[in-house]
Amino acid sequence: MKANQERIEQHIELLNRFTSTPGQGVTRLTYSKEDLQARNFIKEKMIEYGLEVSEDGFGNIFGKLEGTSPDKPSVIVGSHFDSVPNGGAYDGTAGVVVGLEVAALFKENNVQPTYPLEIIALVEEEGSRFGGGLMGSRGMMGMLSDEDFKKLADKDGVLAEDAMLTIGLDPLKKKVRDHETIRAFLELHIEQGPILEEKGIQVGIVESIVGLTQLEVTVQGQAGHAGTTPMNRRSDALVSAAQIIGDLPELATSIGEGTVITTGRLNVYPNGANVIPDKVTFTIDIRAGKEENILEAVRRTNERIATGQEKGIHISVEEMLYIQPKFLDENIRSILKETSDALEITNCNMQSGAGHDAMVLSDFTACGMVFIPSKDGLSHCPEEWSDASDLAAGTNILFETVKRLMEEETS
Repeated sequence: MKANQERIEQHIELLNRFTSTPGQGVTRLTYSKEDLQARNFIKEKMIEYGLEVSEDGFGNIFGKLEGTSPDKPSVIVGSHFDSVPNGGAYDGTAGVVVGLEVAALFKENNVQPTYPLEIIALVEEEGSRFGGGLMGSRGMMGMLSDEDFKKLADKDGVLAEDAMLTIGLDPLKKKVRDHETIRAFLELHIEQGPILEEKGIQVGIVESIVGLTQLEVTVQGQAGHAGTTPMNRRSDALVSAAQIIGDLPELATSIGEGTVITTGRLNVYPNGANVIPDKVTFTIDIRAGKEENILEAVRRTNERIATGQEKGIHISVEEMLYIQPKFLDENIRSILKETSDALEITNCNMQSGAGHDAMVLSDFTACGMVFIPSKDGLSHCPEEWSDASDLAAGTNILFETVKRLMEEETS
């Protein structure tokens, strides 16, 4: 019962075509035309592998294979299928494809699971369209209220609910999943870093996932003519924002211990070449392995922002997301290790510096995660690439782990 490497590679390539930036990486934003194309492909494959397909009120996709004990909670395998702008073909997508391959192995080998098996494809993990990130998993587990979801809009003011309706999704469907119906969640992901490739190791077994917070900062100034407003009479929102942003790297370095701060999105209004900017919004992404370092970074960031409240400049901060560092299930990590060794797949323990849907579900169920190598450590760019043989190895590990989990009694 070995994964079909050629089929995995083919599915990655086919999903790679659903992008709004052909030749310039994968841009597949949530509830876009490309989202619809990808979800139709994923659902077709789920049906082909004998799964019963459904979608929830966020547009998360579920493919279910009933077990011999249908009253038991499900073992879920999957990841997300949205992307960052001009990203790669493997981030998230690889985990969905591997989930489909696990289902194919059950079907082709006439193996009926004891517990229900579900393959899941989650939306808006990246937060590229509606901000915050991990929306599909947070919403599914009840961490995003219906009221807050109704307010979500993209940079063009399009509401998430309206975007759903545009591609035929129903936001009135049930949104929240009862966590008692989940036995475990397994996620394969590309490493997005250089460690596995440099060490020549096929699989990383994730012990913990970094904590993170995302802030959205709005700097309000006063627009004016670029040629006629003296420098000492300006309330330039962009200058104030740039000064704050420029101080953040040093702030992160001063905290140390792997603390990182990133400004990833910046919007300037009215964005004219000869107009003094009157408004700027930008994001601040703060990550660290220790929660106390995240909290310290947030405190210092807010202090720095407060010093920018000078004459004519008003600054507000909204916390879009806060998730503590997470440790993944010890029992599942042991099974992943034993399975890897039995299959003679080289492995090591790792920490994840990136956020993943598994960190959300880990508050509600047992979670396990494996990494496979990323070429040159690159991710979130068109050059992102992972070898199909490593994806196949990861699939074999997850397939055997799923079966092991189904043999164990739930507590």
